[in-house]
Amino acid sequence: MYHRHFGLRQSPFGITPNPAFFFTGNTRGAMLDALLYAVLHGEGIVKVSGEVGSGKTMLCRMLESQLPAHVEVIYLANPSLSRHEVVYAIAGELALDVNGRRVDEVLRALHQHLIDKHAQGKQVLLLVEEAQAMPLDTLEEIRLLSNLETAHNKLLQIVLFGQPELDEHLDLPHMRQLKERITHSFVVPAMPADVIPAFLAFRMQAAGHAGDPVFSAGAVRLISAVSRGIVRRINILADKALMAAFADDAPTVLARHVKAAIRDSAFGTPALFDRRSGAIAALLLACLGGAGWWIARLPPAVAARAPTLAAAPAQTLLQQCGVNSVAWLNAQPDSHLSLQIVAVPLARAGELEALLQSMRSAVGLQQVHAYRIRLKGQDQMAVAYGSFASRPDAKAVGALLAAQWGWHGQIRELPAIRADVAAAGLPL
Repeated sequence: MYHRHFGLRQSPFGITPNPAFFFTGNTRGAMLDALLYAVLHGEGIVKVSGEVGSGKTMLCRMLESQLPAHVEVIYLANPSLSRHEVVYAIAGELALDVNGRRVDEVLRALHQHLIDKHAQGKQVLLLVEEAQAMPLDTLEEIRLLSNLETAHNKLLQIVLFGQPELDEHLDLPHMRQLKERITHSFVVPAMPADVIPAFLAFRMQAAGHAGDPVFSAGAVRLISAVSRGIVRRINILADKALMAAFADDAPTVLARHVKAAIRDSAFGTPALFDRRSGAIAALLLACLGGAGWWIARLPPAVAARAPTLAAAPAQTLLQQCGVNSVAWLNAQPDSHLSLQIVAVPLARAGELEALLQSMRSAVGLQQVHAYRIRLKGQDQMAVAYGSFASRPDAKAVGALLAAQWGWHGQIRELPAIRADVAAAGLPL
């Protein structure tokens, strides 16, 4: 209705995911690159979590749209299936004949079908949306399906999309085996207030608007406060505000138009106390910065426990990563690269235990490596992430690690790391 008034070809703020309106800001572009890397390199089970309306479904659609032709995508549309029903559902998505077959027969047929696909150079990707609604037994069945593999490759790549309740389920003691299989965990963040103007402008331009910004500063502030950075809420408020401005025959969306949109929505009033508590948290973080540099690098839930983690009596995770890294360093091709996250003097190596705890919670330790090096005459302990065949791959993952968790990785060639380790002259 308001399209012609604002020079638009289509609605800019529809809530149905449309790849043409994918906004790469607020880590979403880097997250998509990292998801593509994880899927195409057979990185096991991947998890994407976020609040209702944060943009998980859009990310899912973008992932599918950018996959190469050799990747066959199947969806699990009904997450409430039982553990046996989910096997039949996946087989049905792959067009296998499951009529009259027992579940064990379907599993064998599914395994053989995936082997045949692999022999043809194809890869099968299972996308599960609303995974937080899955019965725990069904999630366990998903883990068992992830065991289907050849000597070198996973036959079924799985990406779970879910609300934060999914993380709560995975934290249960009897779900630890599934949690250990998750090689990458991504969190779709809320959109900060300083990014929302660019988001609104991008969506308007993608819909055909070519003039000056339509949303006034006051309108943007209200949308930011009431939406709390949830993309679906931003879209709903912006759409209603455009309608109010059109009814007012106004060329610009003003605060009063957003107020009308708020009255027509169910989002409540601006979260003043949220902003106040955020300011207090920032102040506390600044005070803690001098006492322990690593605390600022942790996710909030882990940072709250950082003093306990740093005081762990034994460097269990550091030793574990160190032992595994010996084989890793020897096995990687010389052409590969890694992201060196940090290097600290040996006397401060105990600080790394807290960092490794946070990395285990966020991304798992399968791709995390620790090794002793000697730089500029000083013995140090370093932590690195991943092994990448190309610099663009390393950059994509590095951008996500930096944006989402504050881990700024230096891209290093494997031979250079081996040389630093050899210079230390001591075992890890």
